[in-house]
Amino acid sequence: MSSIRFIHAADLHLDSPFKGMTGLPPKRLNELRESTFTAFNRLIDHALQTRPDFILIVGDLYDGEDRSLRAQQKFIEGMGRLNDADIPVFITYGNHDHLAGNWTRFEMPPNVHEFKEEVEEVSITKKGQEVVLHGFSYPKRHVREGMVTHYPVATDSNTFHIGLLHGSVAGDESHAVYAPFTLTDLQSKRYDYWALGHIHTRQQISVDPPVVYPGNIQGRHRNETGEKGFYEVELSKTDTTLSFIPTSAVHFGQLQLPCSGIRHANEWLRLTEEALNEFTSEKGPSIVDLTVTIMDAETADFFAQSPDELWLEAIREMLDGKEPFVWVQRFTLKNLVRSENSNNLIEAVIDQVESWSSDEWNDVLSDLYQHVRAIRYIDAPTEEDLSELKDDVEQLLLRELPSAK
Repeated sequence: MSSIRFIHAADLHLDSPFKGMTGLPPKRLNELRESTFTAFNRLIDHALQTRPDFILIVGDLYDGEDRSLRAQQKFIEGMGRLNDADIPVFITYGNHDHLAGNWTRFEMPPNVHEFKEEVEEVSITKKGQEVVLHGFSYPKRHVREGMVTHYPVATDSNTFHIGLLHGSVAGDESHAVYAPFTLTDLQSKRYDYWALGHIHTRQQISVDPPVVYPGNIQGRHRNETGEKGFYEVELSKTDTTLSFIPTSAVHFGQLQLPCSGIRHANEWLRLTEEALNEFTSEKGPSIVDLTVTIMDAETADFFAQSPDELWLEAIREMLDGKEPFVWVQRFTLKNLVRSENSNNLIEAVIDQVESWSSDEWNDVLSDLYQHVRAIRYIDAPTEEDLSELKDDVEQLLLRELPSAK
């Protein structure tokens, strides 16, 4: 039996507004807002060059239920290029671009199949090999039901069966839980591959059968760090090869910069510039959270001479106009040096904060994250968020409260 080769992508979020990017120069902000389209074009270009048997895009093609005219137009243009190359595309819509939204319709090219709101199966023959695709689109934003029960069990071992599912593992609340499933649920369907979407971190949660999240094609904020892209999949009945293809136009990342023996501003700025240049030489255009770790008392005294916002301003001015561009969005000083005269009360509070478990942190923050109005605008804190918050509390106490005399 021959193998098939296809592209598995998800979570394009075309025309994402990139809210919260305050201070970014207009030219750079425009590059950032174009980044989802740039990443999408890289996907299309790769497909035209490599000619896969078909393409799967599993939910959240658009960033919002209104599906902006520009986003739709760009998507249709990309599909048209694939149609001219006779490359079929199969798409599902997710919680962001569900079918109950209000938008102006565009007609899709004939190579595109849009899955309906009920689980359906579509057959395609490639290289004499039959492939059956199973999937559905979200009829509304919130799909809490475990939709896997509606997927039929594969009974024909001579046919490739692939499931498309925009959803999350039941019980994993690190992301909004929609169309929840368990690995056992998926394995019970006897499919050859599960093409997932919704989680923006690429991961393979099972090998037999392959159950795969490709992640999104472009990071959209500081919590979506690392290279983004899609998978090219070579699938046979006995083996699967996943090749990750990067598409990010702008890289969100974090940079830790240990500092010791710093006495003058120019030497520190030079050190920072070198570190950021090295970062962008590897990653390309980047938006960075920079954490400076203070390693000795004299360096702590040096940074104490100016407020954080002035150091951040100096960094941004130094980097202005550089290519590839790098923008320091967040600047944090992490002082590892505690004064011998530190207030005993402050030390006790810091020790108490450091001892809190994740559950205790969530209890402390519950008034905010469970507020009936606030919950619409903020996601539940991740382990990384809690770790950063703990550091912020410690630094605030050390820097802002007076030491004992």
